[in-house]
Amino acid sequence: MTSETETFEGGCTCRAVRYRLTSKPLFVHCCHCRWCQRDSGTAFAMNAMIEAERVERLAGEVVVIDTPTLSGRGQKIARCPKCRIAVWSNYSGAGPSIHFVRVGTLDEPDRLPPDIHIFTMSKQPWVVLPTGVPAVEEYYDRNQLWPKESLERLAVLRAKSAS
Repeated sequence: MTSETETFEGGCTCRAVRYRLTSKPLFVHCCHCRWCQRDSGTAFAMNAMIEAERVERLAGEVVVIDTPTLSGRGQKIARCPKCRIAVWSNYSGAGPSIHFVRVGTLDEPDRLPPDIHIFTMSKQPWVVLPTGVPAVEEYYDRNQLWPKESLERLAVLRAKSAS
């Protein structure tokens, strides 16, 4: 388990965009839905959910692209304007205050393994899920699976957004 004060750095392939997560994320999803497969061009997407205010841009600007989602509410994907790598996104359900940082863009992605595998009903049949990591066919109840500290951070974030 990572500590609250750990930081994580990452960026795009050409290194024009660089960022730092100033704490551990709220939760890490490994999503196996067809939309993530299409968007990533591979078998799944790994997203570290974290408060947008805890993502410091160290270099470069991002270009935000609106893309469709299965829910119909869309997502905004932040990409490097030069190499077009997606570094994070914001889903309409979570709003602008939570970034879904692409774990693969971290300098050390192995430091943030998935906390859960979601939408496994459409996972590629050759993907073998690890034992000991929750896996659900679709989505899940965060109150049952998120650590207490993450739920508290989310409550603080929502209170700020409401005021």
